[in-house]
Amino acid sequence: MSTDSPTFEPERASDGLEPEDTGPNAALVKPWDPRKIRITTKSFTLREVVDQIGEGDIELAPDFQREFVWKQRQRTRLIESILLGIPLPAFYFNQDTEGKFQVVDGVQRLSTIRDFMGGLPRLAVDDLEYLKELDGNAFNDLDPALLRRLRTTQIVVHVIEPQTPEDIKYDIFSRVNTLGEPLSAQEIRHAMSKARSRKFLKGLVQLPSFDRATCSYFFRKGSGEPVRDSKRMADRELVLRFCAFRVAAAAYRQSANLDAFLVDFTRRIDGAATASDPLTDDDLDDLATAFDRAMLNAHAILGEEAFRRVHPETGRRGPMNRAIFEAQSIALSTHSFEVLEPHADDIKDAFLEAFDDPDYLKAVTVATGDPVAVDRRLSTNRRLVAEIVR
Repeated sequence: MSTDSPTFEPERASDGLEPEDTGPNAALVKPWDPRKIRITTKSFTLREVVDQIGEGDIELAPDFQREFVWKQRQRTRLIESILLGIPLPAFYFNQDTEGKFQVVDGVQRLSTIRDFMGGLPRLAVDDLEYLKELDGNAFNDLDPALLRRLRTTQIVVHVIEPQTPEDIKYDIFSRVNTLGEPLSAQEIRHAMSKARSRKFLKGLVQLPSFDRATCSYFFRKGSGEPVRDSKRMADRELVLRFCAFRVAAAAYRQSANLDAFLVDFTRRIDGAATASDPLTDDDLDDLATAFDRAMLNAHAILGEEAFRRVHPETGRRGPMNRAIFEAQSIALSTHSFEVLEPHADDIKDAFLEAFDDPDYLKAVTVATGDPVAVDRRLSTNRRLVAEIVR
């Protein structure tokens, strides 16, 4: 192995996934053409916002940032601030071509407001700092003056309009995380997407085969309980990358970078009117079948070595690696286990020996977004399987 090969990192339970170096093209192409940016500022009353959330005109993406759901103390402080007349920081919405809004920045704040003003179950405030007389009150317990103050409170919303190109939208959203934990790349893609892709990706990460294939990362050892990385949506990014490269690897060279490629493929899943070659229901069924097959094969053939580097001398396993996940899972999706089973040991040995090749190792660890690296790792694992089973 060459001396300039990336340093081996042992398994780390704290984050599960190996940090990724996607290379110099990680940022989207800049500078923007100012004539293409369309951002307007609007004011909404809280009554209007809650009504539009209820009618589906404002989408909160209920499975978004599940691990970052506010604690009761944070929710109480927000409601108390509104009742005290303290202005809220601005929100950011994405508007689609149908006129609906997706909340990009402000999900937790609007979820709290929605729950307090009309959501279920009943949300009451407690341990207030200033309005202690309201401890234990829910929305309908407030007196008419306070109800009116809540309903008529106005918020400022910056709306990125549908005329703004998707790549520019993505870059804007990556900059506007004004509160709390910054959004991950997949969380931004999720916020920009529609129900079809959200449902599809969610369904795949809930497959038992995915849980088993990624057991060391997504399962708490000894408990058998899935511990998916839902707070950063890393599980959905893995699934999306499998789908995108399995279907459209040949088109990757025309993309500005990996993020742009995944944004475009998400739009294809959504069947967006402006997307090139939108995917049909049959296409999605085929993808789901291939993914399930890949996960079953990975678990049966690679076991706990799936999607990781393994130290050649100590046998210690590194964290799960996104690029290795793409290469191994796509290669294992091409045949049923019945075809691969007689060759299982040979396939596992070949996959592990691939890391002895400095070029392959670099393709899964350094500048992984480079088209040459993508081609090398995908073609290597596919070739190894094809040569063994022929």
